[in-house]
Amino acid sequence: MAKKNNNPQNLNKKLDDLAPDREHSANEFLTTDQGLRINDDTNSLKAGERGATLLEDFILREKITHFDHERIPERIVHARGSGAHGVFQVYESMAKYTKAGFLQDPSVQTPVFVRFSTVAGFRGSTDLARDVRGFAVKFYTEEGNFDFVGNNIPVFFIQDAIKFPDLIHAVKPEPHNEIPQAASAHDTFWDFISLTPESMHMIMWAMSDRALPRSLRMMEGFGIHTFRFINAEGKSCFVKFHWKPLLGMHAVAWDEAQKISGKNSDFHRQDLWEAIESGAFPEWEFGVQIIPEEDEHKYPFDLLDPTKLIPEELVPVMRIGKMTLNRNVDNFFAETEQVAFHPGHLVPGIDFTNDPLLQGRLFSYTDTQLSRLGSPNFHEIPINRSINPIHNNQRDGHMRQQINVGKSSYHPNTVGAGFPQQARIAEGGFTSYEERIDARKVRARSKSFMDFFSQATLFFNSQSEPEQNHIIDALRFELGKLETVAIRERIVGMLAKVSTVLAAKVAEGLGMAVPEVKEPLNHNYGADANPADYQDQPKKQIDKSPALSMANSPKDTIKTRQIAILAADGVDGASLKTMKEALLAHGAQCKLIAPHGGAIKDAKGSVLPVDMSFLTAASVVFDAVYVPAGAKGLLDNADAIHFINESYRHCKAIAADGDGVDLINETYVGPKLKKGKGDATAGVIIGKGDLSKDFIHAIAQHRFWEREKKDKVPA
Repeated sequence: MAKKNNNPQNLNKKLDDLAPDREHSANEFLTTDQGLRINDDTNSLKAGERGATLLEDFILREKITHFDHERIPERIVHARGSGAHGVFQVYESMAKYTKAGFLQDPSVQTPVFVRFSTVAGFRGSTDLARDVRGFAVKFYTEEGNFDFVGNNIPVFFIQDAIKFPDLIHAVKPEPHNEIPQAASAHDTFWDFISLTPESMHMIMWAMSDRALPRSLRMMEGFGIHTFRFINAEGKSCFVKFHWKPLLGMHAVAWDEAQKISGKNSDFHRQDLWEAIESGAFPEWEFGVQIIPEEDEHKYPFDLLDPTKLIPEELVPVMRIGKMTLNRNVDNFFAETEQVAFHPGHLVPGIDFTNDPLLQGRLFSYTDTQLSRLGSPNFHEIPINRSINPIHNNQRDGHMRQQINVGKSSYHPNTVGAGFPQQARIAEGGFTSYEERIDARKVRARSKSFMDFFSQATLFFNSQSEPEQNHIIDALRFELGKLETVAIRERIVGMLAKVSTVLAAKVAEGLGMAVPEVKEPLNHNYGADANPADYQDQPKKQIDKSPALSMANSPKDTIKTRQIAILAADGVDGASLKTMKEALLAHGAQCKLIAPHGGAIKDAKGSVLPVDMSFLTAASVVFDAVYVPAGAKGLLDNADAIHFINESYRHCKAIAADGDGVDLINETYVGPKLKKGKGDATAGVIIGKGDLSKDFIHAIAQHRFWEREKKDKVPA
């Protein structure tokens, strides 16, 4: 056995050997990797303040290249994901707006592959982190692949891609100890946010219920950026992309999310997998907001600003088609892990705008695919392969699979009869929109981007009272985790610019006063810029947007909802059967939960298979709970009592038939019922006989959040 070396001199020698490689940045200027001092680390180099990002921006390219290559082999962001195959069909031709082939013929089904993901966590993290969800769709069109690379939130934290590495560095686990995992509740993230006022709109979304979806099947998707549609006549219009789930939008409670992470960290991916396997195919409608080119400057915000949305009350979302996910992957690695999305994968009829975040992503995605998948031939991996044949003069390279036949590998040529040849526009050749550019080469930001708070205010004001309370609680939780008091103070001061009510309630929960509101620090401008030059009063916007509240989401179905039926030996078989058949007929899934596995016997001796015991079941993974008549076998079961208490705490529908109410009376819920009667308005259904109609209606409402205001259930 080798002798253990405890000589401290060897340790000191090793530390001394590493000393020249340590770099302390205190009191130093920012530089490039070549030592060049950076004057502006906030704005990429553009052709004018609202112009396209220039390829010559070596600072942007160096910074993003380094960032893209920081991790191998998992994705730097969106590492934890779930994927599925499906189809898309347009409802009617969109030729008026775009010549994109897959948006022309309602009879054509376009294959798609979709990947949902969290952003901040590693591959082994939980599905139920408070986080943005990635929503990426690859359309395998006959004109080539078109990639929709979006999120479940329509805006972003930053306005310029040059800040993306900083954002992700800040939100990832802190580098000195790699803690915490998949969480933004730590100093480095909020330090960055407190110095980046453009992030406040996104913060409202990230602290809202949108960051805790009940299911991947029950969340919206957004393209974030403004794109262009171009029709066959060459006329352009601006477009925002949306996905609208047909199951409606629903969330879980924060306490519930934390418990689900412990009970089943694969909750979302399992939910998606099982829904598709059971034939309950998830569906979304594809929507667009169309803005004529002549209306570019009509609104009180800049269409090119990725921290802004277009309220649906100003420009309605036109639903133009439907996507259905109908097949799970055969191999997770080969498909979900190796799929490569890129916002630059376009088809004729769709083009970019000069959104500075989008412009930077066009470079970053190719670079990161080269790093992660190891070859410029990542397009040949089956899941990435276009259904349109590939013909070009790009050759060889690591992992090349295509066998190119012929003598020529260049263009123009004669030895290959000039092939492959360029395609004219009429033959489907892609051409970029001829946008006029006449501007100075600058590192700057348009004054029209400098309204940081008005849409954050719009979002908060548009939420229902329970949703606002959830945002307040989320901010109290996150900021309560901070060790640096000054960061907390800066954030609360910025919240006061969003809503004085919001700031006061968050400050109250933190045990502090709202600090004096100061103008944003000048980290949104170059070092030599004068922030006063940018301080304009924002234009008047609408006061509220009902479309921004999940409370206004459709609540007319219980399809795929998971219902727990609690029972033991002696249960009334008819009471259980009547409710179960009604729930199944409406598309719900039911699980019989009992004190033990195997089977139980009803009051007549019939054997009923048990799906889960209380040891393996948890209320947090179910949407509602039903107690049939004949529940005497559960009256002294602590797990059953806890199950109901927890369901009530998380505002779920509860029903009890006949003497099933005796079990309810043993819980925290019982004394709250008026003379043993239920309260349908609060989602508690009690009675004798068939309760299915009222129970189904209650489940469809998803949650009864008003319980939170008056009840703090010890569960």
